[in-house]
Amino acid sequence: MNINVSYNDILLARENIKNVINKTPLQFSQTFSDICGFPVYLKPENLQKTGSYKIRGAYNKICSLSQEQKEKGVMTASAGNHAQGLSYAAKMAGIKATVFMPKNAPIAKIEATKGYGANVIITGNNFDETTEEALNWQKTNGSLFISPFDDDYIIAGQGTIGLEILEEINDIENIIIPIGGGGLISGISIAVKTINDKIKIIGVQAEGSPALYKSYKEGRLINVSFSQTIADGINIKKPTERTFNIIKKYVDDIVTVDDEEISEAMIYLIERCKLVVEPSGAVGIASIINKKINKLSGKTCVVISGGNVDIKMIDSIVKKGLLKAGRYLKFTTMISDIPGSLYTLLGIIYHLNASVININHNRLKSNIKIGYTEVEILLETINQEHNNQILEVLKEKGYNLVL
Repeated sequence: MNINVSYNDILLARENIKNVINKTPLQFSQTFSDICGFPVYLKPENLQKTGSYKIRGAYNKICSLSQEQKEKGVMTASAGNHAQGLSYAAKMAGIKATVFMPKNAPIAKIEATKGYGANVIITGNNFDETTEEALNWQKTNGSLFISPFDDDYIIAGQGTIGLEILEEINDIENIIIPIGGGGLISGISIAVKTINDKIKIIGVQAEGSPALYKSYKEGRLINVSFSQTIADGINIKKPTERTFNIIKKYVDDIVTVDDEEISEAMIYLIERCKLVVEPSGAVGIASIINKKINKLSGKTCVVISGGNVDIKMIDSIVKKGLLKAGRYLKFTTMISDIPGSLYTLLGIIYHLNASVININHNRLKSNIKIGYTEVEILLETINQEHNNQILEVLKEKGYNLVL
């Protein structure tokens, strides 16, 4: 398959969408610059309309439709961000939209998609199953199926991000981009490499869903039979030839990050940058703070692709991130079953500046001596060094600890 998306297509897309989207300004991050040792800028598309970059491609596609296509309506399959982007774009154009979403799609994304006026159908256990159901439905309905990534107009729309980055900082040396199906990195890479082919384009996939990573490394399209990651927005098992051909030509490397690394990146973004970012949007930051990209230096822009995440999921992810960062410490110890024993233990913890999250007592285990009680304590701490200090002091005080 030839590459059909040109730089001029991206320029046209910019004109099509300029009155619809937010032009998200780059944000310099002192935190990540200090961690990495080179200047880091964020492209915060989590602050975009509908909470992700997807509105760019979706609205550009809507602009390309004939009157007959508009009358029949549009449809798609999506884990959430493309669903919202297409629904919003269709609503603005007065077009009926039907969206198929997998059963495990975040509730926040489902409700937002409904809020934009789309008819939402929940089916399938993953994106690929949902897409199959959507295409079967289309056979009898006649609506136009709009892929989240396997479409030239979608790719061109996403490429407008590349134009905006270089308009703000024309001497950027690296751009790091999340990859699911590859539409985002395809569009950005065409735009950027046309302007300056010396800029490095690096993609980041979730380790639990590495279809395009494996395809890139082996030079041929590879499907994965099983994928599981908290980064639902980039959980794609079957990449397509359209985006793969662009990636082979323009992308300099692809790396992967695991779910714990993604969680840690989300914590940094919340705490240090005051940005709520979904797992898919945090993979680029995860890659640079965990040194996944070889010989990375110079001005670097990380695309933060979206911020649509369930509040309930944030709680779980925050805990994972804190664990990865050494911010939790859980241990069990024995104390005398007399008044004041727990008070003494907690006093030591207090003076070590740790916060108690949870305490459990157990006097009834068969291996507990009479006159003693087992105490399990969960602490929130500063980092691993703080953990080591706490453990050392408690051992010096005579406490036998089991981690």
